Amino acid sequence: MNYETLDVDRTGHVATLTLNRPDKLNAFNQQLTREFHQALDELDAEFPEIRVLILTGAGRGFCSGADVGMQAEGLAGSQGKRSDQRDAEGGFSNSILALGPHLPRLQQPVIAAVNGVAAGAGLSIALASDIRVASHEARFSSIFIKRSLVPDNGTSYVLSALVGTGVAAEMAFTGRIYDAQWALEMGLVNQVVPADQLMKEVVSLAEEIASNPPLAVRSTKELLNSHKADLHHIAKVEDEANRPSIGTEDRREAILSFIEKRQPVYRGI
Repeated sequence: MNYETLDVDRTGHVATLTLNRPDKLNAFNQQLTREFHQALDELDAEFPEIRVLILTGAGRGFCSGADVGMQAEGLAGSQGKRSDQRDAEGGFSNSILALGPHLPRLQQPVIAAVNGVAAGAGLSIALASDIRVASHEARFSSIFIKRSLVPDNGTSYVLSALVGTGVAAEMAFTGRIYDAQWALEMGLVNQVVPADQLMKEVVSLAEEIASNPPLAVRSTKELLNSHKADLHHIAKVEDEANRPSIGTEDRREAILSFIEKRQPVYRGI
């Protein structure tokens, strides 16, 4: 299948899915969200021919999360309802809120090759991957709070599981941007490599995994994820937690201040 906002390359038993909206730092709009889900379903159906999936971004970003410009357009109607997220075609399971929960359900291990900023939903899909390899240029942010939102896509669970509740709370409450070395020290990523070596290292790792018995690898992935809560359910709980902020003045201010490139002024209303 041909896609407009992402590229899928198959080499041997490894597929590389590249988010391709580089002018927007690969932010998710409705089309990219829809095509991302479709591509994952397509690749899942190709198991065991496709045995490992690499996820990365075109240009200088991995994924900056939801397209804020699209969110700004949504402020004009339905009191800022998250039409870009909750009401995407196909319902919740094909929405931006289900991007992270989709990855653990795949039969193949997923390696995130984090080449640049991974923020918001971009952080979520990196966290939901089985392995994360970052370039020195990678940056990580649970930026949801800066948009007057709570972490979504299962991030509220996975982030704490990876780095502990204290570090997760710092990331979630502040929305700070952290560099690759910090992410390595906190256990957020497995490895940090020079930018020009990122894909070479990730492809080598993917090929090593793909050389193993595919059914055993699939079962190992299921086993490693068996202790996790249902991320699809967690994502729905997160969506409910976000609803009190939708349509508020602070939510509007969070979006408009970003678009207008100014400091926000929040009033708690």
